[in-house]
Amino acid sequence: MFISQALAQTAGSSASPAAGVEQFLPFALILVVFYFLMWRPQAKKAKQHREMVSALRRGDKVLLQSGIYGTVTKVVDDAVVLVEIADEVKVRVARASISEVLSKTEPVAGASKDAKDKPAAKEPGSEAAAEDDK
Repeated sequence: MFISQALAQTAGSSASPAAGVEQFLPFALILVVFYFLMWRPQAKKAKQHREMVSALRRGDKVLLQSGIYGTVTKVVDDAVVLVEIADEVKVRVARASISEVLSKTEPVAGASKDAKDKPAAKEPGSEAAAEDDK
């Protein structure tokens, strides 16, 4: 008696294939919204930061994530740069810790020629400096 009533109830409510798709539609919509509002902008920002850090060169003024301003004095390797944060105070810094490049330097064209053409620096106690004082 109870079995026939139970079978009659389930037989009348047949689930269509479209009902399964309708259940997952809100979840798919949420994933699409998350992609365009969160994942895509984060990936774009990370790519820009990687490009900025890979283009670092000597003389660039930078801001570190710690809030310290400095000047790149040497690019040690792909992961480390030497940054001067005060007179004669240089620290080794991971490239990833540079949050912003404040000013870029122009590439030096023919740096070896310029070094040969420049006269030697005169030290205060040298004879050349004494001749200039006369």
